[in-house]
Amino acid sequence: MKNYTITVNGVAYDVTVEENGETVSAPAAPKAAPKAAPKAAPKAAAPKAAGGAGSIKVEAGTAGKVFKIEASVGQALKAGDPVIIVEAMKMEIPIVAPKDGTVASIDCAVGDSIDAGAVLATMN
Repeated sequence: MKNYTITVNGVAYDVTVEENGETVSAPAAPKAAPKAAPKAAPKAAAPKAAGGAGSIKVEAGTAGKVFKIEASVGQALKAGDPVIIVEAMKMEIPIVAPKDGTVASIDCAVGDSIDAGAVLATMN
């Protein structure tokens, strides 16, 4: 038998597996997750990007993953122009400029997981 520690959604579980693969068992109570979480680095990077941010926030309407960045910093946009494309539930959803302006910052990267209401970019 082999013992493994598997982490699911930040909760660590001890799992015992027999060599022939017939038996799998897990304890009823999970053990505490490790202190160092890999999600800490992206959160630390966000305030740096927002430091020179503009006054108009471009926010995600839904949770998903950043699929494509359509605009770049310094680019002039009109209200309704796509800024970022988010993939959610196998659909590509454009996040558009709420007002006319210039892109001040892009606060996400392709492949980032985002929550609804997250600030993805700012404009002036």
